[in-house]
Amino acid sequence: MSKALAEAFERFSRNGGGEGPTELLTRRREAWGRFAAAGFPSSRDEEWRFTPVSAIEKISWTPAIEPVSPPVPRELDPYRVGPPDWVSLVFVNGRYDAGLSQESGLPAGVSVEPLATALARQPALLDLTEATPFSVLNAAFARDGAVIRVAAGVEVVHPIHLLFLTTASAAAQTVQVRSLIVVEQGARAQFVESYAGLGDAASFTNAVTDVSVGAGAWVEHSRIQRESESAYHIGLTRVEQQRDSHYRSFTLAMGGAIARHDLRARLADENVETLLYGLYLGRGEQLVDNHTVIYHDRPNCRSWEVYKGVLDGKSHAVFNGKVLVTPEAQKTDAKQTNRNLLLSDGAKVDTKPQLEIFADDVRCTHGATVGRLDETAFFYLQSRGISRSAAKRLLTYAFAAEVTAEIASVPVREALDRLVVERLGGLE
Repeated sequence: MSKALAEAFERFSRNGGGEGPTELLTRRREAWGRFAAAGFPSSRDEEWRFTPVSAIEKISWTPAIEPVSPPVPRELDPYRVGPPDWVSLVFVNGRYDAGLSQESGLPAGVSVEPLATALARQPALLDLTEATPFSVLNAAFARDGAVIRVAAGVEVVHPIHLLFLTTASAAAQTVQVRSLIVVEQGARAQFVESYAGLGDAASFTNAVTDVSVGAGAWVEHSRIQRESESAYHIGLTRVEQQRDSHYRSFTLAMGGAIARHDLRARLADENVETLLYGLYLGRGEQLVDNHTVIYHDRPNCRSWEVYKGVLDGKSHAVFNGKVLVTPEAQKTDAKQTNRNLLLSDGAKVDTKPQLEIFADDVRCTHGATVGRLDETAFFYLQSRGISRSAAKRLLTYAFAAEVTAEIASVPVREALDRLVVERLGGLE
């Protein structure tokens, strides 16, 4: 365990653990105690054996502070998704920045507030259940994030954007952020959660997001991670769905020296639908790791999962997808697919799709592929006057676009499509 982190928590707790009642500090101390006892996970832990967190552990991290020179609005333009009038909450080095945020235009029945404000009123928002080593570390330090509540029956027409930025001054600093999204019965809402870096700082972001989807509600949740390729990112998203609800997720990972995202979706009642789509783009010596778990707890539910990866250079991708079907979850329909495209001899993928089924009346499939671009397709395009390099970009884009096309929000889909094209070097 990092000595610098231990000293930082001691200073933090002596100062009251942030603004809030005594119960809040008590929860933080419990979280720190759990982390101190377990420490960082190692390669001996099956769930972490392909994620070299030792690279994170050896750095003497200190909690991030507000930048001396905060960003100005125009610096955020490349990282915003959608028109400027969309509601957005901006966090710089883990702290809410009201001047860069846009909160006007929310419909009646929707509340948005920084976590720091909500914790002072409700310390129990620091949920310590279903804990991981990094989620309890987050609970010990997290002071800000977003709390969004959508009342029953309300439709939020445009996505709400949460933008988490790290600046150049965040080198060797850790950003701990936590968000809660609650969409009540029969409501409809879309959210975009993005992580980006201004500069090349070797920072460490540790993020936790909890999503509650009420009965009959519909939610689309897009998550974009494009921080500095010198940075480290660990994220956990926990989703719980009630009867007749629909949750659609899209995850894009293209930043970080080491970037890992755990997505856990619990189908807690009947007739629930869960769609998980993901795209990860690795280059250089990046490591990108996606771990997903879909818990089918009740009967007559459906889940569909498609994750794709494009790897170049000496990058390394990890995909571990698990579908758990309990004995009560009869009539489950679950499909899981992971496909990977290797653009270089040095790139590699470790993929592990898993089904654990304890019910007998189900329809469940899974599969994984790792391969290269088809030479026949190259020949076809080159025979029509397209250079081999342009053909490579076109074929790679077509592979990736199969998942980006599943984003329901047209402006979000177009924005992410442009990001993918830019990352691939253009299509001309």
